[in-house]
Amino acid sequence: MVLSGLSGGRRGSCHRVPPGRDAVPVARRSAAGYRFGMASRCVVQGISAVECAGSAPSGAPSAGVCSLLNWQATVQLSGVNGQFDPRGCTVALSQHDLLRLLESLRSADGLELVREDAERLLQELIEAEATTKIGAEWGEHSETRTTWRNGHREKTVTTQAGDLELAIPKLRAGSFFPSLLERRRRIDQALYAVIMEAYVHGVSTRSVDDLVKALGSDTGISKSEVSRICAELDDQLDAFRTRPLDHIRFPYLFLDATYVKARVDHRIISQAAVIATGVTQDGGREVVGVMVGDSETEAFWTQFLRHLRERGLSGVRLVISDSHSGLVKAIRKVMLGAAWQRCRVHFVRNVFAVIPKGSAEMVAATIRTVFAQPTADAVRTQLDTVADMPGRQFPKAREMLLEAKEDLTAFADFPHQHWKKIQSTNPLERLNREIKRRTDVVQVFPNPTAVLRLATAVLAELHDEWIAFPRRYLSNESMDALYPDDTTVLPAASSD
Repeated sequence: MVLSGLSGGRRGSCHRVPPGRDAVPVARRSAAGYRFGMASRCVVQGISAVECAGSAPSGAPSAGVCSLLNWQATVQLSGVNGQFDPRGCTVALSQHDLLRLLESLRSADGLELVREDAERLLQELIEAEATTKIGAEWGEHSETRTTWRNGHREKTVTTQAGDLELAIPKLRAGSFFPSLLERRRRIDQALYAVIMEAYVHGVSTRSVDDLVKALGSDTGISKSEVSRICAELDDQLDAFRTRPLDHIRFPYLFLDATYVKARVDHRIISQAAVIATGVTQDGGREVVGVMVGDSETEAFWTQFLRHLRERGLSGVRLVISDSHSGLVKAIRKVMLGAAWQRCRVHFVRNVFAVIPKGSAEMVAATIRTVFAQPTADAVRTQLDTVADMPGRQFPKAREMLLEAKEDLTAFADFPHQHWKKIQSTNPLERLNREIKRRTDVVQVFPNPTAVLRLATAVLAELHDEWIAFPRRYLSNESMDALYPDDTTVLPAASSD
């Protein structure tokens, strides 16, 4: 719809949404506060001034994604008066303001004006939402009041129009963060939940205290409120961890663990966040599992792998991992028929522990020649040769190479095009790095469940990226070589 505010009225009016078009809530300023009308897109002489997309359920407004010259934020406001206005929308833009906007957009000051207007609009929306949460206007005595304001804290929001300096109201009791700036990513929600949970349960490290203060929740947040936040998030994350895996085969399964500190029975101990990713039969990748526990025990790995199988994981030909204690036995027990590839990177690090530091690079370069051979036979022959080369000087290294021969060279029984990508757990490095980036912020978790919550949120976001923007980890053509006996039976042609 197009603004027609040049006709002299105090406000410009927007045309109604045509039948069949999605209608979305747009904030309307009135004496009572903000109401919502139904609108689609408002345009000022071809320039998107305010744009909303989404759909509103009947009865009351819910949410819309609004952009102000490509600046995006999610808006969730019910309005100060809680009313729903189905009669089109009204844009609070006077004739003078509209003319000033058009003139400024023609000049070099246009972007600065947009920044100022965006800053003013967002601040008014923030104040309106704070009033709704408090239940009363500033200084108003009301039976519906739940708390009082307690100053503001500054927040800078970066947009394409420039940095917006906003003031977030602080409350004497409870916490407030405007929904239009709400942390929408599950990672941010999980990190917020972990920090708040640590705070209310007394895990008072300096890091947690500083984070709580920065989030504006140091004036008080109840255990029940934290429990509600965690429960809402856990419902989403549980669904991700338990989703079925029977939609496709996963010939390659990567396993790794990253370690964090958590409180267990009033003690701070190291806990492993175990990650499983799979390469699908068409060459894509998915996060298939995550669990928190003691990664050194066979029982833990058996439980984890059985859970994957119960969810429908099938077709596993090769499992790639480090030599965790108990893991290999669990693989043999649960992943029947699957080979195990010992991570070459972790193996070389283990070899470094038994040789002088000055010889490390020479030995590493020698071992790398094993993985550069063109055929499976050449790979295994080269390993024997390499084992003999440092054998006299470093007998322990020779012993380790010969003992690990079968597991280090398991990759050679698979298509040559896959070799470089199935020799190590390097594909999991980014996932571990993203998890550590968040866990290092907290330092000590209040319990293992909090570790699982944050790790799952990180993995769910990365998984969604892989699905939404698919990039083949292995090509379709090379995957066909893994399944040479697969045939597609076409239906018989009709005789009609």
